[in-house]
Amino acid sequence: MKLPRLRVVVLVAMVVVTLATLGWWIFGPSGVAVQLTKRSWRMEIVIERLRSESGSDWCDDLPADARDVTRRLRADLTGKRAEPSEHCRYTQIVWRRQWIAQSAGGPADRPDWPRPPLRVAPPGEAGSERLGKREAYFEIELRDRSDHAWVCRVTQARWQQLRVGQRFRVPVDRFGTANCPAMYESRL
Repeated sequence: MKLPRLRVVVLVAMVVVTLATLGWWIFGPSGVAVQLTKRSWRMEIVIERLRSESGSDWCDDLPADARDVTRRLRADLTGKRAEPSEHCRYTQIVWRRQWIAQSAGGPADRPDWPRPPLRVAPPGEAGSERLGKREAYFEIELRDRSDHAWVCRVTQARWQQLRVGQRFRVPVDRFGTANCPAMYESRL
């Protein structure tokens, strides 16, 4: 049985189009064509506050700075202690993350750390605040022709080199996540 000529031509055309598409996908330029639309920086400092917290543990495992200790005999359900032992409830003064101080700007602003006001309490009492971990973020916003946007973090040196309007190609996975470190300049 011979296939009609039109069916063969359509089948061959479909195979050629499929192979051309696959060829472009495999061998064509990788990534999505994007343009740099915005540069911004953000500096953050974690502010920690000295707080009074309660806890409990076996009395022979108490932290050195435990206060207001109350004791009671209790059986160890884990089996580490054969006989009932003293179990303690206590309070302790500890530093905990309270809030984040932030300053932000763009290319016209000089990146600068925030200068938050800190609470001061008498020594050994809860309520004092201190500066904790510092983080600096230098970000660029990239947009494609369909107005999809991606924000990429870069080093400060790289951020200073980049300019709004530059064109790049950036690999984007099937979930829409851009692989920013693999971004490269493009003239397309």
